[in-house]
Amino acid sequence: MNEYLLLDLAADLGYELAVSGAETYRVEDSVRHVLLAYGLEPEVAAIPGYVIVSVVSETGEPITRMRRIGFHGNNLDAVERLNGLSRRLCAEKPDPEQALALLTQVKRAVPRYGFPLRILGHFLGAGGFGLLFGCSLPDAVLAGLCGVAVGFVTELLDRLKANPIFSTLAASFLMALLAYGLGAAGIASNADTVIIGAMMILVPGLVFTNALRDMIYGDINSGINKCVQVLLIASVMALGSAAARNLAGRLWGLPVTAPVMGHSLPVLCLASFCGCMGFSILFNIHGPGTLLCALGGIMAYAVYALTLGLGAGNITAVFYGTALSALYSEIMARVRKYPTICYLVVSIIPLVPGAGLYHTMRWAVDGSLDRFVSQGLNTAAVAGTMAASIILVSSLVRMHTDRKRKG
Repeated sequence: MNEYLLLDLAADLGYELAVSGAETYRVEDSVRHVLLAYGLEPEVAAIPGYVIVSVVSETGEPITRMRRIGFHGNNLDAVERLNGLSRRLCAEKPDPEQALALLTQVKRAVPRYGFPLRILGHFLGAGGFGLLFGCSLPDAVLAGLCGVAVGFVTELLDRLKANPIFSTLAASFLMALLAYGLGAAGIASNADTVIIGAMMILVPGLVFTNALRDMIYGDINSGINKCVQVLLIASVMALGSAAARNLAGRLWGLPVTAPVMGHSLPVLCLASFCGCMGFSILFNIHGPGTLLCALGGIMAYAVYALTLGLGAGNITAVFYGTALSALYSEIMARVRKYPTICYLVVSIIPLVPGAGLYHTMRWAVDGSLDRFVSQGLNTAAVAGTMAASIILVSSLVRMHTDRKRKG
């Protein structure tokens, strides 16, 4: 058996999983299980930036392969297919040459939405969540159009190979400037909610979810690293929108905003559906998984809204809504034999505190220290509650699964 070909196979499989957006533990487990199936005893380490795989050859010589990982993507269809391939390799154990050919086939077979559909995803995501965060229906359409502007900017900068941090900064700045311009022209009645809806497109939901799941499985360093990435991206988003706010105030003055709209639960559930459908497109989810992810988002938000309606506080409502989303994702992953992350990352999006993040940085720019501290603590509490809820449910499910296997 050619250990070098198997090492190439394992490292390439781990690399493709990582750049597609898989969690650290999934990358390591997939690589380890494939090599164990072929009778090798591997050492695998997937750290931010690298996948490192080592085995001992039949002659006793240690050999190592390392792949440098660049910026991670949001290609969850690829994660599903690569995860399925690792299961197939473990079960069938084809020749290493054939296994490498299968990996190449899987990479080429991953479907990708075309540019028009990706732009539609930006519109649905921004418009749906704009409505969810208090936009009127006309403003929700404007939020969708601002989301389209974000899509054009990020697509252009991606083709120019721009740094994703710069791309996020440019997109948030131009989107917010457009929203304030629409407000000043009297077209948008509440520019802030328009910005919040469009800003959701830039929220690093996959990185945040992966960070939590990495920590659940003991990859603390990777989880902390990804949490830092989330904070950096959020800061850049806030900086871009704050710069646009200052420039708009100097150019034409900031518009007077109308009160935030309140909508009925059916309307909010419809908004969640539209927003989750948009994110399913942006995360390259295909087939029935698109509707299943959106259904999870509706259920999570409905539980959140109903818990609030029963008199519970916002933190409690977030906890129960996130718990339902996490449980639903674990169940669907086992029923359909797909990674949990593919369902979880979309279904929790309606609960992400996008409005809290925006207002936190707004008070900071305006110099309102008391409001900044108050809003910032509340936003951090919501994020921490979501993390605790996901960790609790995932840990209980994992313990139950391990007990069933041992039994």
